Amino acid sequence: MTSLSDASAWMKLWRSRLNPRLFSLLGGEPTIHPQLTEFVLLTRRNWPAAQIRIVTNGFFLHRHPNLPGMIRDVSNALIVISIHHASLEYQERLKPVMDLTNEWVQRYQIQIVTEQAFDHWTRRYHGFGSAMSPMEDDNPRRSWKICQSKYCPQLFEGKIWKCAPLAYLPMQNAKYNLSEKWKPYLEYRPLSSSCTDAELAAFFAKEHESYCGMCSARLEEFELPLPFPK
Repeated sequence: MTSLSDASAWMKLWRSRLNPRLFSLLGGEPTIHPQLTEFVLLTRRNWPAAQIRIVTNGFFLHRHPNLPGMIRDVSNALIVISIHHASLEYQERLKPVMDLTNEWVQRYQIQIVTEQAFDHWTRRYHGFGSAMSPMEDDNPRRSWKICQSKYCPQLFEGKIWKCAPLAYLPMQNAKYNLSEKWKPYLEYRPLSSSCTDAELAAFFAKEHESYCGMCSARLEEFELPLPFPK
């Protein structure tokens, strides 16, 4: 779990060099973090003009009673409830979340929207755990064009990564000791804050590159199982 002090140090490296239109706080699941409210304030201090989005499944929002007041006070911020399943059981479990967020909207006059995330989920690799393997469809351009993350660079460990799958791949490798097939993708190097202005501009202008080849060049949609224990 990222600490507030680490996140502050990471943002400090980039706040004078980046001017994001939108900055998303997401996970994993951001509401698991006990200091979520402080992360909102930290983001606003570093990027006063950015729209702040908290993307959450909503099930732990009740742990953060001060969050709606913070969202109101920092302005230009909203909560996005990410819907992960279309089943009636999921919708039933979501009712208390929607009741809470409706109350927050009425009381604090903040913006809360829903997004059917499962409509956009595509497979990023074959298999699971140590058996994971890259898609390797040999068409990085096509993989990039259909990628849901192509306009979502990731700030992680003080560096800017092309996408979340690349940012967290080393963690997957440390946990599962991935096969040699992942070696070319584990060699990806994110952008350091010591980069030149030209390197910074080139990073954000770049579209597909060889690392995009680890993901599918074909839309392979899927539906996750219900996230509730039986």
